[in-house]
Amino acid sequence: MASGFFAILDDIATLLDDVATMSKVATKKTAGILGDDLAVNAEKASGFVSQRELPVLWAITKGSLLNKLIILPIAFLLSAFLPWAVTVILVLGGLYLAFEGAEKIYEFFVPHEHEHITSDTKPMTKAEILEMEKVKVKSAIVTDFILSIEIVIIALGTVLEQPLVNQIIVVSIIALLATVGVYGIVALIVRMDEFGLRLINLNDEDDSISDKIGKFFVSALPKVIKALSVIGTIALLLVSGGIFVHNIHFLHDLFPQVPSILLEFLAGLIVGFLVLLVYKGIKKLF
Repeated sequence: MASGFFAILDDIATLLDDVATMSKVATKKTAGILGDDLAVNAEKASGFVSQRELPVLWAITKGSLLNKLIILPIAFLLSAFLPWAVTVILVLGGLYLAFEGAEKIYEFFVPHEHEHITSDTKPMTKAEILEMEKVKVKSAIVTDFILSIEIVIIALGTVLEQPLVNQIIVVSIIALLATVGVYGIVALIVRMDEFGLRLINLNDEDDSISDKIGKFFVSALPKVIKALSVIGTIALLLVSGGIFVHNIHFLHDLFPQVPSILLEFLAGLIVGFLVLLVYKGIKKLF
């Protein structure tokens, strides 16, 4: 009886050890897209009235959790009954990520024309502000849904050969990390300027240490968001390129002497611009 109990404990310990190891691997694989998720959501959660930033972010976080609850069961069912579909979805998602990264680079070098918007000095009513928030929250949740699919599928792809129980535990951990970790950091980022203002107003002295630190935080916020956008773009191309290289044997064996990180970046960049070219051509036709 005792030996059976200790055998169960040993199995649990082995399972937890395997889960910890696989979670580390899955986290590394999804780190790139998590970085892009962080950059995108930091940008979408900023620009609100100070008092509304955290409520808006909490609404997006709840939407993100709901997205994961929808995506996870479907992903596990595919893994159990149609495992080949996971690879197909992974490659299709890679095409989307590569396209998004290429589009960001294209728009940086070839800015698209924006419609001229006339300035309106009339202040927005409370109802109008809340309606604008709802639109932005909905947009953020839709973007999160697309990124969540990729995060879950990439994580699932790293443990596809493992037992279903291990898949469920590992992918669920990554999904929870993607929500709690990303939106926790986003909350810190979007409140950076508010924290800076509090430091500036901490005392009546001019050019005090608190003033300097506060001004640093206030001025750093737009730069941090811009830096995250650049890092996120590079990460998109690396993640998508990694998907292509590791799932398409032709690309994997094409240039064995080229460092893997460079090959993945180039694969993501080239495929991304090819997809962008096709998209632009179809858009012109229709």
